[in-house]
Amino acid sequence: MTPELQRMDWMPSPPLAPVDSPLDLDHLSRMTLGDAQLEQEVLAMFAEQAVRLIAAMAALPTDAGALAHKLKGSARGIGAFAVADAAAHLESAIRTGHGRPHAFAALKEAVTEARAAIEAILKS
Repeated sequence: MTPELQRMDWMPSPPLAPVDSPLDLDHLSRMTLGDAQLEQEVLAMFAEQAVRLIAAMAALPTDAGALAHKLKGSARGIGAFAVADAAAHLESAIRTGHGRPHAFAALKEAVTEARAAIEAILKS
């Protein structure tokens, strides 16, 4: 018998190394080729984009899945894997129609934690 293949709704983005922070700074450094100024610019852009996307998704409009997907990609790029995972979960919840408010609340919390970490980095 051949086992049936099933589509997974979402898969967590594993950090490349265990981190206690909402941001994997080693990943960010690799993505910016170690350019500290570029890291700061990318973090500031992500923080602003995340606020805009969360505000746009608040009422769960018809394009909320696409907005969550955009945030997921941006988060993976900077090493904000908890945000990426929460955005993927929201995408899945929107697709299935189950648990959207909870998934959105979890995404907001993950973004809040990432933005706090970004703010601390940008102030130092």
